[in-house]
Amino acid sequence: MADEIGVLIVDDSALMRNLIGKMVESTPGLVVAEKAMNGLFALRKIPRVNPDIIVLDLEMPEMNGIEFLKERKKLGIEIPVIILSALARRGAELTMEALALGASDFIHKPSDVGSDDIYTVKNALTSMLLGYGSKYRRSAGKKLISIDYTQYEFKKPEFTHDSTPSPSADTFLNHIRSNLGVFPPKIPAKPPNRLRKPGKMEIIAIGISTGGPDALRFLCSRLDPDLSVPIVVVQHMPPGFTNEFAKSLNRVCPLEVKEAEEGDIIKSGRILIAQGNKHLELERKALSVIAHLSDAPLVSGHRPSADVIFASVAKVYGNQAMGVIMTGMGRDGAEQLGTIYQEGGITLGQDEASAVVYGMPRVAFELGHVMEQVPLENMAQRICSLAKGQG
Repeated sequence: MADEIGVLIVDDSALMRNLIGKMVESTPGLVVAEKAMNGLFALRKIPRVNPDIIVLDLEMPEMNGIEFLKERKKLGIEIPVIILSALARRGAELTMEALALGASDFIHKPSDVGSDDIYTVKNALTSMLLGYGSKYRRSAGKKLISIDYTQYEFKKPEFTHDSTPSPSADTFLNHIRSNLGVFPPKIPAKPPNRLRKPGKMEIIAIGISTGGPDALRFLCSRLDPDLSVPIVVVQHMPPGFTNEFAKSLNRVCPLEVKEAEEGDIIKSGRILIAQGNKHLELERKALSVIAHLSDAPLVSGHRPSADVIFASVAKVYGNQAMGVIMTGMGRDGAEQLGTIYQEGGITLGQDEASAVVYGMPRVAFELGHVMEQVPLENMAQRICSLAKGQG
């Protein structure tokens, strides 16, 4: 495997093992370390192949994915795990259980091997493998291969299902280059002019993507129980998963966490998670601010979009808002975080060292839209202190 990121693929379907294997092998910097048909075989192969990341199915004979994760935890294996999840409700429940057991992230299986869905899955999966795999290799003191990205043939459909143009190959490659440290970050641009000074904090908006499930679990578990400022979160996640994800966060967070529904009141002590495939916006009514869900076209390549929630928060709350942009591939949220800054709100970005994928926060920082970069381990404390006006 030399200095490439070695991937162990665990799935009882030979078709799926072959499909994921082709995705891995066609991506510079990744290599298939080994394949296994269930969790038991995977445990036996780990000491020999020493992978950097594991792609794990959940429903397998003899030892399923949940049982594998329990054994992994007992054995103290720290290799990150990406779950291959089915889209059914049962699949969402199992996926959240897997995340609670230490899996890092998940990707839903392609619904049809011959459909455009396969490209979406490949782009998401390979970005996770590169992000988590790179972070693990660095923590383990391993080298990373130098990649010639000019040789990377990026295949994708010309348009998404709703006729929104897909991100260009150059855009995708530039994010990969940035995330793996192929070129240094740019000097931040001059921040936009602020219209007013920060006011009393009334809302916190968080935008997050790749690496988000694990980061949000960590963040939410460390928030102050007496934090009274409402929080709205856009986590890039497929429909059918955000409800179970909100429930899983609610179990570890001292505040109430729920999936956003149309007309939900934005109130203190509660965190709303945007629904998969629905933009989340805020609307000020006579007596309160409420959540509005939208089927509007993709923004920055996503629905829900962090750019949408940041723009909405800036419009409704002005200088009484905080925007937080965290780990994630791409640039969603980076532009409109600047609107919160311009209105006089506070803006934070996750730092490079703690981000699984330093894409979204990196672009926001380079645009001059981030007032302060914060490591994940300090993010909850920093959010709470600023929300309480403690500076």
